[in-house]
Amino acid sequence: MKQPSRDTQLAFDAAKLILDGRDPVKDRAQVLITLDHTIATLLLVAMDRDPRAAVQMFNEGTVPHVEERIMLFASKQS
Repeated sequence: MKQPSRDTQLAFDAAKLILDGRDPVKDRAQVLITLDHTIATLLLVAMDRDPRAAVQMFNEGTVPHVEERIMLFASKQS
């Protein structure tokens, strides 16, 4: 399996776990709280438990890439 396909599958699997059977619209607040916890945990693990480095990675690395992925999705919808 190519890496992008594997990454996509892992993302879908993670989303299923985060949703945990909840309705993503009706239970949006709870789903987003779980997402916040997940992102913070992964950033801390990836940055060797360094809170400053985790925040920097979030602001400079994660947010721009998430925005790019959302805009790619939007461009494919038009």
